[in-house]
Amino acid sequence: MREGLQPVSPSTLARLLTSEADARRVADLIGESFDPAETAVAAFELPDESGWSVEAYFADPPDEAAVRDLVALAAGAEAAAALVFEALTPKDWVAASLDGLKPVQAGRVVVHGAHDRHRVPANALGIEIEAALAFGTGHHGTTRGCLIGFDQWNKARRAGGATLRALDVGTGTGVLALAAARAARLPVVATDIDRDAVVTARANVRFNKAADRVRVLQAGTLTRAGVVDAGPYDLVFANILMRPLIGLAPQIRRLLAPGARVILSGLLPGHARAVVAAYRGQGLRLIRRRTLEGWVSLDMELPRSS
Repeated sequence: MREGLQPVSPSTLARLLTSEADARRVADLIGESFDPAETAVAAFELPDESGWSVEAYFADPPDEAAVRDLVALAAGAEAAAALVFEALTPKDWVAASLDGLKPVQAGRVVVHGAHDRHRVPANALGIEIEAALAFGTGHHGTTRGCLIGFDQWNKARRAGGATLRALDVGTGTGVLALAAARAARLPVVATDIDRDAVVTARANVRFNKAADRVRVLQAGTLTRAGVVDAGPYDLVFANILMRPLIGLAPQIRRLLAPGARVILSGLLPGHARAVVAAYRGQGLRLIRRRTLEGWVSLDMELPRSS
């Protein structure tokens, strides 16, 4: 998934198609070499799995020879020669993001930007997220897949009884945590490795009046006290990527209550089988797989007898 936000009105785009390792090295070196207020750089896997792309946006036209020299240092002369520069037409990126954002609905939950507040049905549960932050990548299929999985779980679960608990791993803007807190009235722990994401999620939780139910923590693993002490969890969201999903499988398993539902996403179709295998290895079973807009989400469950 793409990381980072484009600067306001960039004038020039530099793009390189390459391997994952070279893409990350190039992105790191360019990011370290230019003023972050004037430049934004991202490395991300292409949706068709044909490789990785590096995109660097410059507020002012850069010294192209200097940029190529940096690419050569990071990935070699061949990559430097393959770097493509493109002049961009001035554009209001905030307005563009608002134009491209449509409300995302799953059951009663409708995730929307402020500009679409009037479009939320009277009987729906609206969750308002700042559009430029919540949907900067445009990968709506991952969030919507998780929301659909949550809605199906929420409708099927037994009413009453013990209080259920939820965990949102890689919460981002807090959308899924807010859905669980407001639609199912669950206490939720939400984690993210990125400090800016944690700040954003906390602001969204306050704005959507869920601060009494959602606790947002900065954490790169699931072993810190604030996460462990709040478990075990009956519902877990993890909308991230294949490698961290596989790596976190043992940690997630240790936090689950019997019968827990685990909703995983952020996966390309070719990645789903490996993730299913990792969680089956932890004793979970696959309940449902769905594909939306080219992204796969998986509903998995820990049997009550485990």
